[in-house]
Amino acid sequence: MESELKDLNSNPPSSKEERPLLKSDSDLAAAIEELDKKFAPYARTDLYGTMGLGPFPMTEKIKLAVALVTLVPLRFILSMSILLLYYLICRVFTLFSAPYRGAEEEEDEGGVVVQEDYAHMEGWKRTVIVRSGRFLSRVLLFVFGFYWIHESRPDRDSDMDSNHKTTSTEINQKGEAATEEPERPGAIVSNHVSYLDILYHMSASFPSFVAKRSVGKLPLVGLISKCLGCVYVQREAKSPDFKGVSGTVNERVREAHRNKSAPTIMLFPEGTTTNGDYLLTFKTGAFLAGTPVLPVILKYPYERFSVAWDTISGARHILFLLCQFVNHLEVIRLPVYYPSQEEKDDPKLYASNVRRLMATEGNLILSELGLSDKRIYHATLNGLFCKS
Repeated sequence: MESELKDLNSNPPSSKEERPLLKSDSDLAAAIEELDKKFAPYARTDLYGTMGLGPFPMTEKIKLAVALVTLVPLRFILSMSILLLYYLICRVFTLFSAPYRGAEEEEDEGGVVVQEDYAHMEGWKRTVIVRSGRFLSRVLLFVFGFYWIHESRPDRDSDMDSNHKTTSTEINQKGEAATEEPERPGAIVSNHVSYLDILYHMSASFPSFVAKRSVGKLPLVGLISKCLGCVYVQREAKSPDFKGVSGTVNERVREAHRNKSAPTIMLFPEGTTTNGDYLLTFKTGAFLAGTPVLPVILKYPYERFSVAWDTISGARHILFLLCQFVNHLEVIRLPVYYPSQEEKDDPKLYASNVRRLMATEGNLILSELGLSDKRIYHATLNGLFCKS
């Protein structure tokens, strides 16, 4: 999302004709209100206002000032210490291990890139990396003010259609009951509200994520992403031999479904973040393989500051997050969704049905908006504030 904001900021509306003429603060407020209604899934409704720019009540200014000299320095030092500690753990336990090398992929420039990760390691070293990663991710969430995380696991077996569940026993040819192990989900699918979603999923199941190739080269984070088994993708490629995001993800979903030792992959099928009240149209990448998926719904209740990463800049968001003493997270972990044959044959239908189920269970509003609409919303807001 940070790259989206950079793109928008580097290309603001250039002419006066492209910008609305605002004569007063009331005109600005009316224009923003109209935009928020049209692009509701991305609108901030917390005390901090659109783009986190306020205006702030005096009591809130006092709270922020106190937190800036107490909570923020402490939390910053602790969070960086945790990050460094886990990096050192990853470095030590991968020191004499060769990374798993996936299939070669061709880049636009004609070079060859190989997927590398340490998530395919086996044995006690992998156990240490996973368990310490899950523990330290939860500690980091605690440092950020998520002292309690409420998780619920609704049992929908009695309500689900028989096509969407697998029985543990089947009758063999002799009429005897034969136990059969349920299929392993190929992917975890979740709504996307904030970068904090990643920390939660790391603490819960330590899955792989989809990330840009540049992430693997970042200091500290790069090695950690390889221990997670992140799928590095090039989002825009001109080479006809390049498999693209969906092809790479599809292979990893199938691998996770077939192989218990393979890392589970975590996907955000919306493709971008919302304010947490809506569920956007799902992309089909997680559903192309036709394997079962595990739906997870994240909700962040708030009173003052919403941790949703929507119109607010990254630096401002992190600052306000560290200033808030208590943050809340509620998680709804649904049963594994087993697709029918019709859904396996039609990934769009499969994605749509899972999306509707998640919206119903999470009390979320369905929206047909997408990333392109979000970019329009951001660009228009930037234009309004620049004009004012």
